[in-house]
Amino acid sequence: MAADTDAPIGIFDSGFGGLTVARAVIDQLPHEDIVYLGDTARSPYGEQPIATVREYALECLDHLVEQGVKILVIACNSGSAAVLRDARERYAVPVVEVILPAARRAVAATRSGRVGVICTEATATSQAYDDAFAAAPQVELHTAACPRFVSFVEAGITGGPELLACAEEYLKPSAAGRYRHVDLGMHPLSVAYWRDLVRAWRQRQPGIQRRGMRQDVYAVLTRRSLTHDQPRIAGYRFLTTGSPETFEGVGHRLMGGLVIGVEQFV
Repeated sequence: MAADTDAPIGIFDSGFGGLTVARAVIDQLPHEDIVYLGDTARSPYGEQPIATVREYALECLDHLVEQGVKILVIACNSGSAAVLRDARERYAVPVVEVILPAARRAVAATRSGRVGVICTEATATSQAYDDAFAAAPQVELHTAACPRFVSFVEAGITGGPELLACAEEYLKPSAAGRYRHVDLGMHPLSVAYWRDLVRAWRQRQPGIQRRGMRQDVYAVLTRRSLTHDQPRIAGYRFLTTGSPETFEGVGHRLMGGLVIGVEQFV
């Protein structure tokens, strides 16, 4: 069945960080409806076995497809790593994930040929970034898991001296190895606030990658003629496996009044 132009965009994340992706998609495509599902009851994914992450991610993605979405956006690196090989075969609608596009942009942006990826344990274990960079043998890849940073992000902590110290600690190996391009293959929320957290470090490492998932979503929908041609008032639904009240509180900090009436998904 062909996707319906009037169908919503489905966005999935293991927690709250994908809300920054949702915000970016809304800015790029203000007339599109969105259904967002955050698996907050089982997050963070990064500390769990990759098989478990795959099970959880597919369950959530299946539910979004059942909602009649016209595209799936996997805003979770661990989730993307777990289902990267079969998501596009499993679903009839197009799938946008974070790993392959990030790898393409990193290859295009690096001048030194050295790329560093800091990510969750699950993403590192999956070797999804190693696979993604396999088509670019000229690139030297350094991947490092940074589990402590995830706990800050999932708690909604986006600033302060402790987080800055944590960020500096994880970035030092990349700086020492002269990896001029660093991709944050761990959490969309970290991308949104990284510039402020490590401004001083970034002056030494000007090539930090900021993923443009909204551009990928726009490109896919445009190529398939699935965007709305006329202005309209868009609708947004937010679902969570955890506490709707908690989700709405964090969502309000990240997206203002757009996150209201959060629904429970069991």
